Amino acid sequence: MTEIAKAQEVLYSPYAKYDQKGGDFAVVGKINGLLYTYRASSDGFYLDAFNDSMGRVATVILDFFPSKINETRFVAYANKIMVLYQAVETGKVVQYAALLDDAGRLLKKPIALASAKTGWLGPTRDYFSSVVSDDKKSIMIYSASDKGSDLTFDGTIIDDELNIVQKQHAAYHGDNSVVHGEAILGNDKTFYVPVFTTTGSKNFADQLWLLALPVGANKFNPTEFPLDNMFAASSYMRMDNVNNRIYIGGFYSDKKAGNYEGVLFGYYDVATQSIQNRKMIQFDAQLRAATSDKNKKRAFNDFVVRQLIVRNDGGFVLISEDYYMTIRNATYAPGWGYYSMYYYGPYSMPSIREYNYNDIMALAYNAEGTREWSSFVRKSQYSQEDGGMFSSYALLNTGGAIGFLYNDYNTNHSRIQLATIDGSGQVNMRSMAAEGNTDPDWLPRSGKQVAAREMVIPCFRKKQICFAKIVF
Repeated sequence: MTEIAKAQEVLYSPYAKYDQKGGDFAVVGKINGLLYTYRASSDGFYLDAFNDSMGRVATVILDFFPSKINETRFVAYANKIMVLYQAVETGKVVQYAALLDDAGRLLKKPIALASAKTGWLGPTRDYFSSVVSDDKKSIMIYSASDKGSDLTFDGTIIDDELNIVQKQHAAYHGDNSVVHGEAILGNDKTFYVPVFTTTGSKNFADQLWLLALPVGANKFNPTEFPLDNMFAASSYMRMDNVNNRIYIGGFYSDKKAGNYEGVLFGYYDVATQSIQNRKMIQFDAQLRAATSDKNKKRAFNDFVVRQLIVRNDGGFVLISEDYYMTIRNATYAPGWGYYSMYYYGPYSMPSIREYNYNDIMALAYNAEGTREWSSFVRKSQYSQEDGGMFSSYALLNTGGAIGFLYNDYNTNHSRIQLATIDGSGQVNMRSMAAEGNTDPDWLPRSGKQVAAREMVIPCFRKKQICFAKIVF
């Protein structure tokens, strides 16, 4: 653990012109020893290649991209790049995929995988989703729609050579209104999606299923996670292809609009299609006392599960973040002649979205469900109308230690903090970058771990973008 805390080197790439309004960016990953990043703005779409010193060695123009892109995702391999993008065409959004070589050149021309009509208000960003298997040999592009008690699904599986493997359609009918969660794709191409029936003012789940759709099938196989009259919240699922399991973690309440009472945990066994090792682990007084909330009964209610790390001994570490968004009316009245995206009369009050990303909580349990340690990383991050893009954190996992990179707003200038947690739960803090007006603004939660001890974070400065590589 001390190795993470001691040795860091921060290397910045050269700045490039960038307009945050309507722009896009991503850390693609390492391909044949070069680090690739993506940036897009009104003047085009680009892949930039950097060497180990973050010197730019090449810029590739993605000239096959259409003029209007709805959403883009890159999957990096050792010697190639898969790019998924949604093109806005006349009256519709089309999901494409293309394959690039290790220099960013087209290996295979783009293929259309799905399309959807746009509404009269224009395109949104919720037409298609994608999920990648752990071995990256399979990618599912899908659309899932919840309507009352019915879930409908359409998907297309492609392999890592841009071949269409299978097109699938399936539906599921629940007992009550259903909501689906984030999907998982097994290395055997089985598609999994959690489904909840929600109840009460907080939308806790009174029923929780995992739906499995094997490749070639047209019907979901549902497996229920028994809640025993409890209510689930913030459920998170993670695939373990080595042991053929899907781990399930989250929180539970004993009332449909109550407080979080503890942690729920279990796993879905792929071979038997059953839930095993199910646990409801109640928060104890010691853990409640360790929170920074004055009201200990409500102390965990805003925590959202972000990661679930399963250990080789069957134990696990549940990582969550205190997050909530509020919407309020502005307290001012713009005068005559005030124009915005929408016009509010002289005394009307537009709504303002406020984002709060606060403490990180890590809870470690052994295989029997006994808590071994708990750790809190204290932070307070508040912003308005930015989607919280500078807030939250980037997670570094080296296997034996975990680190959290985040912006510290509690200074005259924001600075990057590194919090590390060792195997016993001990938290170690240090500042990663010096304060000052010349430093760019980091976007930690948009970062990506590109090697065992390397992470790359996008950064903004005025109308420019760069990328910071941290070597641990």
